[in-house]
Amino acid sequence: MSKLSRFGVSIEEELLNKFDDLISGKYNNRSEAIRDMIRDKLIEEKWTTSMDDIIGSITLLYDHHQRGLTEKMLETQHNYHHIFKSNLHLHLSHDFCLEVIIVEGKAEEVEQAAGKLIGLRGVKHGKLVVTSSGEDL
Repeated sequence: MSKLSRFGVSIEEELLNKFDDLISGKYNNRSEAIRDMIRDKLIEEKWTTSMDDIIGSITLLYDHHQRGLTEKMLETQHNYHHIFKSNLHLHLSHDFCLEVIIVEGKAEEVEQAAGKLIGLRGVKHGKLVVTSSGEDL
């Protein structure tokens, strides 16, 4: 484990109270929450400015009755076959499915593929979540 450094932060009481409410029940203390927030911002900054490979997931909630949607989703995945690593498909109801797709590749390509999938007609909600291999944290 690396050496810990301590520092002070000046913050408005109202903002601190909101922060405490936000982390209540999730973190044992403010330090853990702040460390996670810093890591999250570092990962976000790295993948938005880097040409390196990234890893993450694309989550899609969609209406499987939408005509042509499945074919368009498969076509996009085939066009970017080298970044799609695995997927999980879940039937939520008679009308809706959830797809979670693990992706790894150049940030620009991953973002491009995610945008194409999320933008398809019939996709009700979609999100790309990127993380780190952990080597640089």
